Amino acid sequence: MFITLEGPEGSGKTSHIPPLVDYLRDKGHIVFPTREPGGTSIGEQIREVIHDLKNVEMHPRTETLLYQAARAQIVEQVFKPRLQAGEVVISDRYYDSTIAYQGYGHQQDLEQVRAVVKYATGGLVPDLTVLLDVDVEEGLRRKKKDNEWNRLDAYTVDFHQRVRAGYLEMMKAEADRWVVVDAGQEWETVQEELRIVILGRLK
Repeated sequence: MFITLEGPEGSGKTSHIPPLVDYLRDKGHIVFPTREPGGTSIGEQIREVIHDLKNVEMHPRTETLLYQAARAQIVEQVFKPRLQAGEVVISDRYYDSTIAYQGYGHQQDLEQVRAVVKYATGGLVPDLTVLLDVDVEEGLRRKKKDNEWNRLDAYTVDFHQRVRAGYLEMMKAEADRWVVVDAGQEWETVQEELRIVILGRLK
């Protein structure tokens, strides 16, 4: 099964994955966690370029295509082989992030963005996508507090509001694939809800 975690900045995806993976492994599942962009040597190098605060001149189309380059690599090198082997793959972000950030956030043509995403992924769609939803300004405060500020975090609050709105639109359009969890709750409550949702789908 292919599971992705999505959400605005500071929604807690990254902190929730390790204990979630441990829990699922204890339940007998073979689980492989990864992240986007990254997850491969090539992807991690691309991640550094995209997130570097010095690269302020990067055009939205450049940003979009760099993400797809990293994505194409991880799909072929990691996702497909592990899914074919029957593993549970949990990814911190996938193509919905591109539609939310580079599509809705940058206000680029959504059909063009979806077309390049489809090419990069070879049409690989998650079985389940969990949206960790959090108020934009609260999420950005969390990111600053954690000292994990990158080039995309530094975009305007209006940009991040469009990203969140984009996630909610995508969720409505594919309700069967998406589940929303309120990431504004206590961390332990969010973790428990994630476990319930994902274990329920795996059964």
